[in-house]
Amino acid sequence: MSIQRLQKVLAAAGIASRRKCEELILQGGVCVNGKLVDKLPVFVDPDKDVITVNGKKIHRERKAYYLLNKPKGVICTSSDPLGRKKAIDLIDCHERIFCVGRLDADTTGLIILTNDSDLANKLTHPRYKMPKTYLAQVKGRIDDPAIEKLKKGIWLAEGKTGGARMKVLKRSHDESLVEITVEQGLNRQVRRMLAKVGLGVRSLKRTKIGKLTTRGLGVGKCRLLTKAEVAYLKGIGNRG
Repeated sequence: MSIQRLQKVLAAAGIASRRKCEELILQGGVCVNGKLVDKLPVFVDPDKDVITVNGKKIHRERKAYYLLNKPKGVICTSSDPLGRKKAIDLIDCHERIFCVGRLDADTTGLIILTNDSDLANKLTHPRYKMPKTYLAQVKGRIDDPAIEKLKKGIWLAEGKTGGARMKVLKRSHDESLVEITVEQGLNRQVRRMLAKVGLGVRSLKRTKIGKLTTRGLGVGKCRLLTKAEVAYLKGIGNRG
């Protein structure tokens, strides 16, 4: 027997995010063994209970894990009223996958897509401090005081960021190329941090998520994560 919260089971079946599934339950769209449930918490056994959403029986989806090298102009939402190209459109799979976190439309590089809501919640939770590395091409010369400020953390609207790990790859009067690693996932965090020290971003690419890299993965291409990579991601925060 595996007793779980109903919204967790719905999310695992690819119905929607766990929060959206909670709303769906409260709106009266879910039945368990033929009985309408519209209050929380509700606990079910997905191996035995018959669960329907708007009259349709749900089925367990196999877990899917993809790594995508996102091109510029592609967005990381599951739907878009403007009809823009989405990251999920670039992956041919039967499961209802979603992006783990987001990259803004102008930022390229790595993003994980999955239907494993537990893993997604873990990877985006601040306590696990998943490092993400970016390559930023910025306008002008980045000076040592700016680097030190970034290393110590920058005050944004949400509060002070954690310190960034910095590596200057190129520095000239007109342009600088820097590698910056952060462990938070604030909205447009790297761009905003650089802006706070007077640096405008010409291009931004995420090159690493933890130990996952863009190596061998062309822009716009995706691949399945290996079993070892999935185990590594699931083990984040369990070591040491």
